Order: sequence, then C-alpha cells, then structure tokens
Amino acid sequence: MINQLIQKIKNKEATVGVIGLGYVGLPLVLEFGKAGFPVIGFDIDQTKVDRLSQGESYIKHIPSKSIEELLARGTQEFTTDFSKVSKMDCILICVPTPLDKNRTPDMTYIVSTARQISPHMRKGQIIILESTTYPGTTWGILATELESNSSLKAGEDFYLAYSPEREDPNNPNYSTATIPKVIGADSEKELEAANELYKAIVSKTVPVSNTMTAEATKLMENIFRSVNIALVNEMKIILDKMGIDVWEVIEAASTKPFGYMPFYPGPGLGGHCIPIDPFYLTWKAREYEVPTRFIELAGEVNVSMPQYVVEKISKALNSSGKSAKGSKILVLGVAYKKDVDDDRESTSYKIMEMLANLGAEIEFNDPYIPIVGPKRDYPDFVGKKGVSLDKIGSFDITVILTDHSQYDYEDIVNRSNIVVDTRNACSGIKSPKIIKA
Repeated sequence: MINQLIQKIKNKEATVGVIGLGYVGLPLVLEFGKAGFPVIGFDIDQTKVDRLSQGESYIKHIPSKSIEELLARGTQEFTTDFSKVSKMDCILICVPTPLDKNRTPDMTYIVSTARQISPHMRKGQIIILESTTYPGTTWGILATELESNSSLKAGEDFYLAYSPEREDPNNPNYSTATIPKVIGADSEKELEAANELYKAIVSKTVPVSNTMTAEATKLMENIFRSVNIALVNEMKIILDKMGIDVWEVIEAASTKPFGYMPFYPGPGLGGHCIPIDPFYLTWKAREYEVPTRFIELAGEVNVSMPQYVVEKISKALNSSGKSAKGSKILVLGVAYKKDVDDDRESTSYKIMEMLANLGAEIEFNDPYIPIVGPKRDYPDFVGKKGVSLDKIGSFDITVILTDHSQYDYEDIVNRSNIVVDTRNACSGIKSPKIIKA
C-alpha cells in the first residue's frame, strides 16, 4: 500500500490536504499547487476560507495574485468541509500549539484536528504533523487520537511523519521552497514517502532517523535563538548601566570572521516560536527528572524585558517632569517583528498593558495592523484602532517597539517630544530626544 502511495507522489498524482491555512499552511498549499499536485486547503475559519476562495490573500507578504494563480489551475480549493479528507493521499497538519497560562503545552488544536479528520480517513494515507511540539507528540498524541477515533492502525493502515515548519514570514532571502526541510518518520518506507513529497517542493530535504529526532530539531533551533537573545538582552542592561551602546558593541564584534554570530536585543520575544518552544522542552524534561536551568534562565531574562522597557519609559518621562500616570504615550509597532502583519505573542501588548496599569493613555500605530484582532491574553485591546502619525507631537513620548521599514525615523524624531527606541531604529540620527532601551 505504501509503495503505491510513494509512486503516486512521484507521479504528482497524490492529492495533498493542508490543514490550517495560516503562515505555515498557506505557503505549503501554494508550493504544492505550483509543483503540480492537486491540493486542498482546510481551515475551520469560514471567513478565511471565503477570502481565499475568492482569490484574496489575508496575509500581507503573500500576494493575492499567488492565490488567484493557484485557483486558476482548477485542481485546488479551500474548504471547511473535513469530509473531503477522504479524498486526500497526503495530509499535512499545520495548526497552532500554544502554551496555557501555566506554560504547559496546549495540544487542543492537534487533538481536535485528529478528531475531525479520523472519521474520514482511509487506508493508505500519510499524515504529517508540522506543528511545533515536544518530542513524542506525533505518536503519543496524534497517532493515539487518530486510532481511537477510527478503525485504522498507525504504521499499518495509515502512515505518520513529522516535519517541523521553518517559516520566517517576509524574509527576502528564504521562502518555503528554499529552506531545507527536516523530515522524520519511524520506518524507512514512511520516511521515503514523506521525503518524496517534500522533495517536490523544497530545494533540500534533511531526513532524520525518527519523528522524535525531528521534533527535537525544531526545539533545538529555537532554544538556541532564545538563549542567545537572552544573552544580548542581559548584556544590553549591563552595558547601559556602564554607558556603553550595546548595538555598537554587537556591530564591532560582528567583524570577527569566526567564532561569533550576532544576535540583537529587543523589548522581549514575540512570534509563534521563540517565546513558546523552549517551554515545550522544559515541560517534557520534567518527565525525565532532568533540570533545564539554562533554558529556563534564558526564558526569565526574555520575559523580564518588557519591565525594563517600561522602566526606561518612566525615567524618560521623569526627565521631562512628567510621570507615567496621565501621560500620553504613542507606541509604534504591535507586530512581533518588522514588516509583517503578525502580532502573535507580541510583547508590544504586554508593554502597553503595563503602561496602562500605571495610568498612562496609550495609543498605537502600525502600518500593517490597523486594528487589534482577537486576543486571548489582552482582551482590553481587542478592537482598538491605530492612530495616524499626523499628531505625533501631541504625545508626551513615542516608543518604537517594532522597527518597520515604512517608518521615516528621522521625521518621527523631529516631530516627537521624546523617543524611546528599543530596536536601534534611529541609528545614525543624532538627537538628545532619543533614548535607547
């Protein structure tokens, strides 16, 4: 049965289903469509599906033209109808894996997806999990749910693999097709099937020995980043006390051609990976009674950065004879990184909440996010609309939290009363108004 699947993949006759049409799933739909596979994108959000079905992209860095070209091929569609899973040969699951309020992995989306698709599964399909998670999830959670809600047996009637997403939205140098793809499966044939599938859309595949290794690879990548970002965040605080510009230090250190890799400080960690992934491993490590002091310390440093920024803002206001209470503060950028419309886990909201709790009047501007969408952790900001930069001078202080390229920073500095810059966005601009944080 699996040999037939492998041959269908090689002939590009296999129908691919992608579940979850977000920043990971939608690019996969586009790539499989371009490669010539029949492909269906599944999502529970009818509004999202309707927009895509009309050829309209809802993700800023993915042009609507790409969606229109996909649909024009005639063998692709978007749907909320999970009964169509029965027509799929390959099913890729790209759903969120957040943390709950206790920083415990939340498997709700994986479990609910498994329960939605299992009644419609048939023999001979391969299911590949792409969601970031802890080692053991593919077989311990996904396979268990699929088996318990169907009459099929994993590894015999249907096949499993894990391939961690490596998306970096709006990165001009790397895309889904050019980023090497790690693939893990627990049998040679399952690995061969998954590898053949991804070979059709990416420039390089990296097969590993099993699903747990692939799951751990994703955690390794982002824990590496988290720890190093924590290091430069701590260095920023230390060097600031010494009157040394950490950005200049990093730039100088980066000239060393070996043994150094630059990481950059910020107001905290945002996005769907780095703030979350380390805690997946620390949670799983408790099962093995292994301490994760280094990882947890990095997490503590990064989580503390919003407080550092708020203190810098308060001191800047004090220097002009004002307190945070009653001050008008303009935040520039609520996206988690520059030039994207993605505000998942953005520390901007935490900083805004902390300032509001001090009695400040908070407004924001973000060219990519004109209105705050649904937020589990910050319901008070949901529906809040961004303001124009026309009246920037009416605010007591301007705080740069996301360094969007669209901003004219020299103009912002000229028209602001005080600027707190957490991203070194005002580098090269000489003004006593600028305070680095």
